[in-house]
Amino acid sequence: MNSTENTAALVGRLLLSLLFVMGGWGKLMAPAATQAMLAKHNLPMVEAGWLLAVIVELGGGLAILFGLFARPVGFVCAIWCVATALIGHADFADRNQEIHFLKNMGLTGGFLYIAAFGAGAWSLDAWLRHRRGVVPAE
Repeated sequence: MNSTENTAALVGRLLLSLLFVMGGWGKLMAPAATQAMLAKHNLPMVEAGWLLAVIVELGGGLAILFGLFARPVGFVCAIWCVATALIGHADFADRNQEIHFLKNMGLTGGFLYIAAFGAGAWSLDAWLRHRRGVVPAE
């Protein structure tokens, strides 16, 4: 990749991770509110759901931001976006929910790009490959 592509990959990861990191941090800091929202959607095991949401959103968001395990984490984040869209934003009679559903689908596309193509040269994945002496395929 050239420097323009590397810059775009880094900025793309930053922007994709922003929503996840902020959302995950909010859930970590407000477990009761998050668990109440999960209960409102009739989801079982709200405490486990809260923990899973924090791990996927905060942990996954940070992993994407730094480009660590980017391909598998990107795939998990893509699945998360589809699941949360179907669970929480499928009321298309409500325009706000429709917009959130479409936002999640857009995020899914971005995370699938990361799953397919990796984090780019400016990432911890690339740094770790370099330290191990692995030459990336072009």
